[in-house]
Amino acid sequence: MAIDGRRWLPLAALTLLGSAAAAQVPPLGPEVERVATTADGAAFTVAAADESAAMGRFAAYTMALAKRDYASAYAMLRLSFQAANPRLEWEMNLRKRTVLWADGTLRVLRVSWYADPAGQPPGLYAAFDFRGDRSDRTMDCGYVVVHRTAPGAEWTVVRTDTSEVPPELIEDGVPKADVLRQLPCYLGKGIATNF
Repeated sequence: MAIDGRRWLPLAALTLLGSAAAAQVPPLGPEVERVATTADGAAFTVAAADESAAMGRFAAYTMALAKRDYASAYAMLRLSFQAANPRLEWEMNLRKRTVLWADGTLRVLRVSWYADPAGQPPGLYAAFDFRGDRSDRTMDCGYVVVHRTAPGAEWTVVRTDTSEVPPELIEDGVPKADVLRQLPCYLGKGIATNF
């Protein structure tokens, strides 16, 4: 599995990721859509260091899942997420979905940034919408949301959802229209998702 920066990144480069190595994550390319809003809807600019660190956490989390290193992935979850998802149940649910995160490439399509959103713990949030394509023409799509409580704090995973799309539900590399409505991911401006 690879994570998309400007190009596909080799797996070996991502295995080096940890909180200290997040600065080594290549920047997301200009083709990745970016949205950044505050609680009152005002736009803001995200610092390159914040994007790199958030991307580092996203990459480390998805790579841990790809390697089936559930202990490492679970340790990246925010404590309240862990409390709502006991480890054995969380891991069992992932193990049932054997094709998820396996043997493919991940491409970040959009990053949505939120500063101090209403009803959530304060801090900076980044939601990574991604698509994962495999050689058997199946695909994953979903999102991972990471959160940092304050500048310099570690990023934690606070929400995630991923769906698998089998080849019979894909036409020309895109999920069929009736499937799009059911997916937890954003596949880009070129794909109509409002039906």
